Amino acid sequence: MRRQHAYLNLGIGLGIGLCLSASMATAAAAAPTVHVYNWYDYIGPTTLADFKRDLGITPIYDTFDSAEALESKLLTGGTGYDVVVASNFSLPNLIKAGVLEPLDPAKLPNLKHLDPELQAKLASNDPGNRYAVPYMWGTNGIGYNVDKVRAVLGENAPVDSWDLLFKEANLAKLSQCGVALLDSPAEILPIVLNYLGLPPNSTDPAHYQQAEALLLKLRPHIAYFNSSKFITDLSNGDICVAVGWAGGMLDAKASAEETNNGVRIEYSLPKEGAPVWFDTLVLLKDAPHPEQGWAFIDYLLRPEVVAPITDYLRYPNGNRSATALLKPVTRNNPAVYPPADAMARLFSLEPLPMKAERIRTRVWSKVKSGQ
Repeated sequence: MRRQHAYLNLGIGLGIGLCLSASMATAAAAAPTVHVYNWYDYIGPTTLADFKRDLGITPIYDTFDSAEALESKLLTGGTGYDVVVASNFSLPNLIKAGVLEPLDPAKLPNLKHLDPELQAKLASNDPGNRYAVPYMWGTNGIGYNVDKVRAVLGENAPVDSWDLLFKEANLAKLSQCGVALLDSPAEILPIVLNYLGLPPNSTDPAHYQQAEALLLKLRPHIAYFNSSKFITDLSNGDICVAVGWAGGMLDAKASAEETNNGVRIEYSLPKEGAPVWFDTLVLLKDAPHPEQGWAFIDYLLRPEVVAPITDYLRYPNGNRSATALLKPVTRNNPAVYPPADAMARLFSLEPLPMKAERIRTRVWSKVKSGQ
């Protein structure tokens, strides 16, 4: 009987269905959308749904996991994206290639909330702050297992200094419990140059010879170079020291605490100085939906929108007005928001000319191989 009833109503149903389909197609075509390209797991769990609810714009959201792949894709053009999260390190190449649309302050009223001090640091990659809006930022420093480091080096272990790793006597002892470095010449070599009292973004081959000599001396005591494995290994107690991003170290600390495994992790921003990096919001020159793109960027500039994202990600944002809205555990954590004296010692990373980049790559290959 049910099948017979369906046949009797087939003509009516098809008519209604066709009308509904046409109506839905028209509505879908008219519905505003914005196409966003961001790092994997780098936004709040409800941010996109909240944006659609508040502005009536549907975000089409894709993710990537490699800054190099992102830059290559953007330089090729025709991506179909409106808003992209680009690292400050990529900005000079993207600006030079004409890939980015200059910021339009008239469409970004919430620019007034940005932190001028952070804007000044970002200006080394985006002169005049013409193209990029800070989204999240962070530092590279030392994550360490409190108890294991003390057991090896004593109560006065220099955890506030790069001496912890770059003095061979210390590193040799720490190798007993495991030391890991990021597999990133663009981040580690500037740290070493700065430690040696040299410009972190140097283009002088002689400076890289000095960095190479130090790292080759230290190489036998380094367990591995990897840009993701260190988080789990530090959390589990499989290594005792790692050089990496503050957010990764805080993830390791939180994981150890959640599993109650007895591992105590802390993060240190060495007194000699450390890199500061930014992930920025940019609008592409060939964005198919520029108005919706500006709306998305401005939405993330709202203090009440970006504060919960920082609480979730454990990365600081560039919004001065959002600080008061953060949870105290985030706002008062110096590993997330470094104090003023530490901020003054941070330096930005810059892309090098091709010749210097080749030198840096060769040095890194030799260091990793130990030859």
